[in-house]
Amino acid sequence: MSGLFGYLDGVAALGPGFDNWAMLAAQLTGEQPWQDAPTRLTAPPGLPPAERRRVGKPVRLALALGFEAVAMAGADAAELATVFTASGGDGDNLHALCTTLAEPDRLVSPTRFTNSVHNAPAGYWGIAAGATAPSNVLSAYDASFSMGLIEALGQVQGEARRVLLIAYDSPYPGPLAALRPLPEPCGVALLLSPERGPASRARLAVVGGETAAEGSTGIAALDALARSAPSLRALPLLAALARGEGGRYGLEMPLGGLLAVELQPCV
Repeated sequence: MSGLFGYLDGVAALGPGFDNWAMLAAQLTGEQPWQDAPTRLTAPPGLPPAERRRVGKPVRLALALGFEAVAMAGADAAELATVFTASGGDGDNLHALCTTLAEPDRLVSPTRFTNSVHNAPAGYWGIAAGATAPSNVLSAYDASFSMGLIEALGQVQGEARRVLLIAYDSPYPGPLAALRPLPEPCGVALLLSPERGPASRARLAVVGGETAAEGSTGIAALDALARSAPSLRALPLLAALARGEGGRYGLEMPLGGLLAVELQPCV
């Protein structure tokens, strides 16, 4: 992992209390207070009307994040390789499927079955963006963001191509929520490039073999939010980005310990 790096050309954020990166950045810098509020999910752009009606929260969330990051970087979504990472799947859909399977008829909707797979958001991204570049989908429970970042930077370095990382989480309803509590739908997206360009905002690098302290945004409410959802473990990094600061930050790893990631603003 040592030596993996990339340039951050586009950022997106969506979650409880913030509708986009600009809004979250203002909260991270203290320009605006963060106030808890339901996540506002819009109809996903680029999908046919019938598909827009069928998709669940994870798809709407992931597509909104991806297109925001792409727009910031001025990139062509169709040409970007993608990495989707989430600690779980479509909780609402899973709840509906489990309820159906507990009934005598067990008549599972084909649409629900299609949307139950973990790579559904990646498939819909391909439709909405017209993307034909490689797409990887992974899950690593609470370490999903750090593993997604390693995968994305590995492709940036190994294949010398721009990669869009989309990390997201969506809560479970009913009995499953007690076993896996998550906040409102939330996530971040990072568009990473192998070379610095006009859109580059910072250089991100994984420092293998090094240690780092667990990061903090410096805002108690947002730190609590970061601990509540794996995709928002990125918030300390994003706080530094919003404030134009550099530093080394620790991201949760699957078997314990922290992944050391350095951020250096492009000035």
